[in-house]
Amino acid sequence: MSASTEQPEIIAQAIGVTRSYPGVIALDNVDFEVGRGEVRALLGQNGAGKSTLIRLLSGVDVPSSGTILIAGTDLGSEGVHGAADRGVATCYQELSLVADLTVAENFFLGKWPRGRFGIDTKAMATRAAEALASLGATIDPNAITGTLTLAQQQIVEIARALQDDPKLLILDEPTSALASAEVALVLETVRRVAAKGVAVIYVSHRMDEIRQIAASATVMRNGKVVKTLSLGESDTATIIRLMIGTDPENQRPQAVDHEPGPVVLEARELAIPPKVTDVSFQLRAGEILGLAGLLGSGRTELLRAIAGFERLGGGDILVDGETIAPVTPRRMRRAGIAMTPEDRKREGALMNLGIDENIVMSDYRSVSRSGVLSVSLMRDASEALARRLSIKAHDLAQPISTMSGGNQQKAVIARWLHADADILLLDEPTRGVDVEAKAQIYAIMRAVADEGKAVVFVSSELEELPLCCDRVLVLRDGSIQREFVAPHITLSDLLEASMASHSTQEAS
Repeated sequence: MSASTEQPEIIAQAIGVTRSYPGVIALDNVDFEVGRGEVRALLGQNGAGKSTLIRLLSGVDVPSSGTILIAGTDLGSEGVHGAADRGVATCYQELSLVADLTVAENFFLGKWPRGRFGIDTKAMATRAAEALASLGATIDPNAITGTLTLAQQQIVEIARALQDDPKLLILDEPTSALASAEVALVLETVRRVAAKGVAVIYVSHRMDEIRQIAASATVMRNGKVVKTLSLGESDTATIIRLMIGTDPENQRPQAVDHEPGPVVLEARELAIPPKVTDVSFQLRAGEILGLAGLLGSGRTELLRAIAGFERLGGGDILVDGETIAPVTPRRMRRAGIAMTPEDRKREGALMNLGIDENIVMSDYRSVSRSGVLSVSLMRDASEALARRLSIKAHDLAQPISTMSGGNQQKAVIARWLHADADILLLDEPTRGVDVEAKAQIYAIMRAVADEGKAVVFVSSELEELPLCCDRVLVLRDGSIQREFVAPHITLSDLLEASMASHSTQEAS
């Protein structure tokens, strides 16, 4: 984006803002501003204070001290409605859509357009379709939202945030579930919105994406603003050092020289219609096997089929040389296979239960005495795994929903370590987590492999795979197209192999 010699009008501003909660200072004397037509990246680890700042600017929360100004007016304690009236729209990473309602109904929750005979459903559908069309989306406004893919739901969320022409648009990880063509569409939409004079705060962990859309970035750490810098004048290593307070090279897992063990899992000519047509591979003990491919290539379907959650259209799955038939979740669990799903909020954790309860629920027998759940055994087991996986929490009995995304993900992985699973299938375990949490998850995978277990790692961020995988298989056009073996795994090779046939592939 071209620099301007004139300072743009300030749309949103935080002046000396502090926000304290019992035992925690979430924001510490923060100054922040974003101008009209500017796209400002907001960077930092989970727990750095980004979410709290967003909540204050959105009116969801109020400062303990300091001032929030929107278009020069003190937001005070007017709350969400006051922020919305002043032109603030926020699109959060965790979707807020109601699965059982239509797309159009989700657009107009709490503000139903009315006609002569009640709610004007036709007007709702028309206006929702127009908002989606502005993003280039062809999603049916009358479709039940829960039947859409995660990527489609994210687009609905973004379109809904844009429909009232806001002065300030806050996007929290808006593309984390999107395919490459959809990402480009969202970025172009953000550019168009900014060109109209809307101020945009853009939160993402993807540096390549941030550099495409933002000219400047504000880096936060431990509740403070560390620095606001020009992205054109700052390399990624410098930005990561500001985010984590150390050199990014120190976050890379140490290479381990080891020979893989025997084959523990084998897939033979697997078919999972309509995406997967013929997949065969072997997984060995002590190995981290990466699975690459564009969103929509069938990676998730393949993992779910191996775990027994997706019906096979053909082929065989062997565990320790024995064919498992029929393939069901119960049989695969007994065979030592466990899976962490992509959507941890809806499928990976029971959000209202305690962290400790989520960790031990995979094996209650080991924390019970005479068939009765033991609070002390549950506490000891969960505390041991929390220490091992660096899970940060004041009290493991607190609901898992109160934790950052990275700590939630580590708790979900801890559940299957508690169950002593031999094969871990990890679907996007680093999605939406910060740099430090990613490094910790990489280290967890390596430690599990070093114990003689095996890991299958799926990630949409291809640059992760060379950091921690012993082998990477590239899934494209329904089958495994390429195999790369460490240390000869490069991002350029993975990108080329993944995008060879469908460089503009979209999620279905």
